[in-house]
Amino acid sequence: MKNIKKILIIIQRSNGDVFLSLSLIKVLYDYYESPLIDLLVNDDTAAVARLLPHINFIHTFSYKLKKDSRLLQERTLISSIFKKYDLSINLTASDRSVLYGFLSAKKSISAIEVNNKKSWWKKIILSNYYCFDNSKHILQNNMEPLNLLKINHQLTLNQPELSLEALTSIKDKLNKKGIKKFIIFHPSAQYDYKIYPQKMRDELLNYLSSLGIPVLVTGSSNKIDLAIKKTLPSLPNIEDFIGETTIEEYLILSNQALAYIGMDTLNMHIAASQNKRIFAIFGPTNLQMWSPWSNELGISATKDMPFQTYGNNTIFQADMPCVACGNAGCDDRHGRSDCLYNIDPKDIFNPIKNWFYNKGNIQI
Repeated sequence: MKNIKKILIIIQRSNGDVFLSLSLIKVLYDYYESPLIDLLVNDDTAAVARLLPHINFIHTFSYKLKKDSRLLQERTLISSIFKKYDLSINLTASDRSVLYGFLSAKKSISAIEVNNKKSWWKKIILSNYYCFDNSKHILQNNMEPLNLLKINHQLTLNQPELSLEALTSIKDKLNKKGIKKFIIFHPSAQYDYKIYPQKMRDELLNYLSSLGIPVLVTGSSNKIDLAIKKTLPSLPNIEDFIGETTIEEYLILSNQALAYIGMDTLNMHIAASQNKRIFAIFGPTNLQMWSPWSNELGISATKDMPFQTYGNNTIFQADMPCVACGNAGCDDRHGRSDCLYNIDPKDIFNPIKNWFYNKGNIQI
């Protein structure tokens, strides 16, 4: 296995999954002495994939093309990867991604389901496999292939390199507004059921405004984020940055921020990779898998509770027996999440206020 020269890593899930593969990529790149590493990701995560270091080429899968011309896409994609690699590592247990891993390389490692009725055939065709464990952090799951390869490693969440061009752009934006020290507030997420309700969000923004430090409200230009942008209250110290940065520029912004306040989403994991102070609001999301990783302690959250702090991370959840259910809203169909309506904005603000003043950040 030391003769590995070409590696394909398959990640057919969300932006957060792609971003959290960075640590695996770094270890593989160092251990195999600069191999060619390609990715296969869903096309809606390609922007994040392009931020990852040591990547030679990115193959993309499109769910739109799957609907419009499924056979053509499969034929084209398979022909572009078929037996082109010495090693494939698939971080998602879906049937399609397992087949891509098997077809693309001499040696194939993949996550599989615990349920043998779903995974028995995968155990037969793969060179090696591990069971995806929902009770472990996503970083721990992603690094499991290294254990199968007998490669020593540390559980550290790495961050991408930051470009000089993006750094200059962010400095210009901040200088124009006269902003030096600031806090990020990120109210959005990939899905509506993971977003803190508007009325409670506005109340929290009112509290944050009272700190007397610029609070940059961030987001992309997608439909969900732009809808939030339209509802933002006009308040002192609250700066609307929604749709104002690229993902690469956001990395710079996050790196310069004093803290991250907001939802459990990609931006939270970016802040964790930068060892930032984090105040994260969680709804129904599986906390064991998706809580912010602490590089300082080498741990994540393992138990649901209304309020907890470990390392630089503070997490807020509702005090309800169903938390965290792991469903997509209470109806499991992307509907309302009652738990997010049961987290008091003042309960979020008080620990933020205590941190802010105790750390001397009041002098801005």
